[in-house]
Amino acid sequence: MAPAILLSDAYPKDDIANTTAEATKTLDLTKEKDVGLMHRSLVELPYEVVSASGSYIHLSSGASILDGCAGAAVAIVGHGNKEVLAATVAQMEKVSYIHTASYVTSSAEDLANFILEVPPGGFQHGLEKAYFCGSGSEANDAALKLARQYFFEQGQPQRKWYVSRRQSYHGTSIASMSVSSNLPRRIPYQDILMPNVAFVSPAYAYHDQRATETEEEYAGRLIAELESEFQRIGPENIISFIAEPIVGATSGCVPAPKGYFTGVRQVCDKYGILLHLDEIMCGMGRTGTYFAFEQEDIQPDLVAIGKGLSGGYAPVSAVLISKKIVDVLKAGSAAFNHGHTYQSHPVTCATALAVQRIVRRENLIQRCALLGMLLEKMLIDAFSDCRFVGNIRGRGLFWGIEFVKDKATKETFAPSQHFGYNVQQKAFKLGLAVYPGAATVDGVRGDHVIVAPPLNISVVDLGKIVRLLKEAYTQEESQIATL
Repeated sequence: MAPAILLSDAYPKDDIANTTAEATKTLDLTKEKDVGLMHRSLVELPYEVVSASGSYIHLSSGASILDGCAGAAVAIVGHGNKEVLAATVAQMEKVSYIHTASYVTSSAEDLANFILEVPPGGFQHGLEKAYFCGSGSEANDAALKLARQYFFEQGQPQRKWYVSRRQSYHGTSIASMSVSSNLPRRIPYQDILMPNVAFVSPAYAYHDQRATETEEEYAGRLIAELESEFQRIGPENIISFIAEPIVGATSGCVPAPKGYFTGVRQVCDKYGILLHLDEIMCGMGRTGTYFAFEQEDIQPDLVAIGKGLSGGYAPVSAVLISKKIVDVLKAGSAAFNHGHTYQSHPVTCATALAVQRIVRRENLIQRCALLGMLLEKMLIDAFSDCRFVGNIRGRGLFWGIEFVKDKATKETFAPSQHFGYNVQQKAFKLGLAVYPGAATVDGVRGDHVIVAPPLNISVVDLGKIVRLLKEAYTQEESQIATL
């Protein structure tokens, strides 16, 4: 059972504000000003970005920041790509908006066909339709509703339960947060979230695999736990199991043990439960294959994608839907009982299509796989012997470094020390952006940072990321040692 957590534990404002203030003073990047925009913080101003190009973000102070995390693993083709900008403007000049209840544009149809296409010799994913939304949260909400409708139309309205995993994150709306287990984000809303959600253990070998277990045995234990939970609820009452193939921000690029997802697929099939994969952060080539689930050799029923779909050039996400689900809807109502004003938006779809064409034409997925092997070696060489680095994990250009107070026992730092956040802040002072994470282990304890640069980053800049991150870590380690 997860420990109790308070809002003050999750968001220690004073310490974070002090650290940020120090960084602001050093870089002189922000000024006090009254603005109408509600930022993520009501007491701290974010840094103003005036332009961005390639793998760099340029600030109003004149400082340039190497984007070592592509924002939030978003900017897969980097910033300021003129081909993407031209495609966006060209679509705007033709038609900027239509209502999808009556109309469609070729940009939406072409994008769906492009991302669902299986190239010769490619992975047969079994996905037939794409439903375009505006954010990852919307995509997961749509997938939850679509899964429910699939059973409703088959005369199984008793299926009301979703099963997810602890230390997962699937979005910030009420429904998507209900199936998430990012505890700090749930705190204010706990009493209004959906009650029909159950959670099983994360696939988190670093902390949860027993010393006496092989990787396969650990996977088998997790699969047995999942089936036991299905039985507890009653498998005839369950709609879907939701999981990230590689867990993103919550625990920091954690892949599942070998055989885990194969076993999950088998257990879901045994009871007719849908498998809903969330690839919003880890998909679209980020892990070295177009879909992260390709490396698990399974076919999901629903897949949520986002972030890298448009590379950050437009707000767009999608639910990819298997033939099995499409066939049931066709035979029943012949419609998905759901809709958005900006669904399949012409401009966002044209923008995303331009990004995806660049990814394919420039072989960025294959490049990501190769650079991923190089980045893995660089990170291991730089950090494996570090006193407070417990685990380095990931795939492709999606890597997490977990920090621990004691490598032998895997004891974490006290949340009040903000070790991972401080490393991120020190890296920022050096001109590098990485993605920080806290509450890594159980929603309260643990620290990590994520490295997830653009897929077309240069080898020189890849090395620079590791060098600057190591320098930031060394500064924090030295500071801890003097306390």
